[in-house]
Amino acid sequence: MSQYPNVFVNDEQIRSLLDQSITRHYLSTLTDQGGKICAEYVWIGGSGQDLRSKARTLDKLPTKPEDLPVWNYDGSSTGQAPGHDSEVYLVPRSIFKDPFRGGDNILVMCDTYEPPRMLPDGTMTPLKAIPTNTRAACAEVMEKAKAEEPWFGIEQEYALLNAATKWPLGWPKGGYPAPQGPYYCSAGAGVSIGRDIPEVHYRCCLFAGVNISGVNGEVLPSQWEYQVGPCEGISMGDHLWMSRYIMYRVCEMFQVECTFDPKPIPGDWNGSGGHTNFSTKATRTPGIGWAAIQEQCEKLGKRHAVHIAAYGEGNERRLTGKHETSSINDFSWGVANRGCSIRVGRMVPAEKCGYYEDRRPASNLDPYVVCRLIVETTLLMERAATAALAAYAPAMRPAATAPSIVCVARLPHAERCTWLGVSQCSDSSGSIGGGG
Repeated sequence: MSQYPNVFVNDEQIRSLLDQSITRHYLSTLTDQGGKICAEYVWIGGSGQDLRSKARTLDKLPTKPEDLPVWNYDGSSTGQAPGHDSEVYLVPRSIFKDPFRGGDNILVMCDTYEPPRMLPDGTMTPLKAIPTNTRAACAEVMEKAKAEEPWFGIEQEYALLNAATKWPLGWPKGGYPAPQGPYYCSAGAGVSIGRDIPEVHYRCCLFAGVNISGVNGEVLPSQWEYQVGPCEGISMGDHLWMSRYIMYRVCEMFQVECTFDPKPIPGDWNGSGGHTNFSTKATRTPGIGWAAIQEQCEKLGKRHAVHIAAYGEGNERRLTGKHETSSINDFSWGVANRGCSIRVGRMVPAEKCGYYEDRRPASNLDPYVVCRLIVETTLLMERAATAALAAYAPAMRPAATAPSIVCVARLPHAERCTWLGVSQCSDSSGSIGGGG
């Protein structure tokens, strides 16, 4: 008897637009490039979701991104610059091996900048990140928090579509397959749809040096997931974006569309998420890690609306409180609960350390934005508040005589001003002079 008697196979066939055997012939036989290297520069386009790329020839293999030349492109053709001033600069940030050209050829993840301008005195302005460059702000935040060693791992879900019909791959034409249940992590005809694509993508990512850590079939038929990480700091965004570029290239060869839409099919079907796992040096430290996780979860709850606004377009269609999601309107966290905003692993309270999973990001998340927000909220907001307070109190009395906790409001008026480091107060309530 069939293991899934209610699941039927679709007999659709999708052929590549071109004969891939011809491509494979030339790529496998013409391997002598005369000592030259092909570098494919990759960047995020004007929609914030599309990926663009173009290649150039190098005389030698670079050892680090700084060895690569800054390049440029026509930003008016990607929605990132006006036609009368269309040049946008590409700054190389990360290097990966090219799984499509092979050999010593490389893929280069770049971010995007306005070109320098000449000032009246003859000097040049520095490069300025264009509005769609979310990497620059993320890199700045990660540099501030590098002592905390923020680690990330992102679970990238996606669905495969017939590029001609925009209907999920392997689904009945104009109809629906058997309900969810048989498809998650399954093997077999009709339940594991389009496996060739995740398998080729997996191998290509490993070859490229993308830190891909696993692959599995998902709940919706023709839906898959791969995981990238653990990655530290800014590298999380670089690796996830490059993994997406490789996915688009693989699907291109199969003439299949990959969609990162958070709810590809309306109704009683699972959506696609970009669950983001996070830990810091504190949360990974035995004994104190569990307390650090609880503290960070409370901080995340206070900025729920800020995070939701930046966690992916169309995410309101996915975060309904059903299909293993929390409601977009509420924040919650819990142990081993996939219906919460934040899920903590079952063993974390027992081991008193570990990581947690932010389940709110959509599959079309920008990892630079999501990772920046998580670090800002959990690690830097309190530090910024402390720095702001210190700016108002530059002349505190010596630590040897100061109490460990000072309630400034209860001090006598004159002593309040002295403790805060100001020469006078505007009134007897102790408000700092200056009208700020």
